Amino acid sequence: MYDRWCAPDLRAKLTRPYVHLLFGARQTGKSTLLNQLISPAALYFNLADPLERSRHLAHPGEFAQACRSLPANQTGQFVFVDEAQSVPSIFDAVQALYDSDKTRWRFVLCGSSARKLRTTGANLLPGRSMVHHLYPLTLAEHPAKAGPVPGAISPLPFPWSAGNRARHPFPEWDLLNRLTFGALPGIVTAAPPDRPALLKAYALVHLEEEIRREALVKDWGAFVRFLQLAAAESGQLLNYAHISQETGLSQPTVKSHYQLLEDMFVGIRIPAYAKSPRKNLLSTPKFLFFDLGVRHAAAGLNPSAETVKANPGPILEQWVGIELWQRLQYLGAGRLYHQRSRDGAEVDFIVEHGGRLTPIEVKWTEHPTVQDARHLLAFLQEKPREATHGYVICRCPRPLRLHDQVKALPWFGL
Repeated sequence: MYDRWCAPDLRAKLTRPYVHLLFGARQTGKSTLLNQLISPAALYFNLADPLERSRHLAHPGEFAQACRSLPANQTGQFVFVDEAQSVPSIFDAVQALYDSDKTRWRFVLCGSSARKLRTTGANLLPGRSMVHHLYPLTLAEHPAKAGPVPGAISPLPFPWSAGNRARHPFPEWDLLNRLTFGALPGIVTAAPPDRPALLKAYALVHLEEEIRREALVKDWGAFVRFLQLAAAESGQLLNYAHISQETGLSQPTVKSHYQLLEDMFVGIRIPAYAKSPRKNLLSTPKFLFFDLGVRHAAAGLNPSAETVKANPGPILEQWVGIELWQRLQYLGAGRLYHQRSRDGAEVDFIVEHGGRLTPIEVKWTEHPTVQDARHLLAFLQEKPREATHGYVICRCPRPLRLHDQVKALPWFGL
């Protein structure tokens, strides 16, 4: 079993007498992690199985009956429900059971979509639950072959908790493999020849088919075109008008499709930073796919080194954005922004954390210069109190000081 960064914290929280909800995209390792952390569940409901899902949809009272059949014990019996959002009535049943006896059961519900819960008003158990999330692998879990960087200070440190440093990290990868295949646990541990086919299957089965089941999409062909375009434009500013024109869908429909990707945890929205004295800044957010390998496959591209080498800079930028966003979600504080002006001046990412702002540029170069930091310096000048240092993340082999306020870091020192 490989170690996950959030495992120690999640293990401690699962001991608390609440209902636990674990959300995340398919194949991020939710079931594997929970089976590792909890004692064998007294009851396990796999609602990803069509037969079991149909059974509970047809007989919604059966779940509560099965739970009540369990004998009480001092620590509570674990009841594990996978893909719980598939049967929203499960949440109402869990609330009723929990309210009747807060110690008899330990409910752990997994989900890969929040859409049905949001659109149907399904009960998210307010005051009774703790919500957790699991994402694809971070750099801490899936280290670089280059190893630690002496003297490197990350713009957003993400250390393992004391005493819980990974004893069994995922395999070490170089940058090209990361940008090609992404960071889903099953892809990272798969045999190299199998990875492209697995990613294409994910795009076909876990995206297209799951979305077909989740949503009432009237024009399926247009939605598939939307998905391909949204993946191809990952990392760019959202352009509803362009996607609408290319797919033949209305702009409100395009917006709802983007929301669907977020609800299924496969899309990340990066808002524009608005607290600036400049008047010519754009307010449009960026949109990222949650995983680069899935992004390539969903865009109709072959997940291969040739695909990355054709235009590596924007893909490296997406990798940095995904890594920073995931760290902020796990840390439970802070936000990630970008900034772009109408004349094209851009700061790729701005990390807001601990009362500080840290602007970050991403460059494919191995030899960064102060010219690569010019937009960072402009931002630092605008925000002298909140922002004191900026970073250029690139392929340099070791940290470099480009300016008194700007340091270049190798990607593996992030």
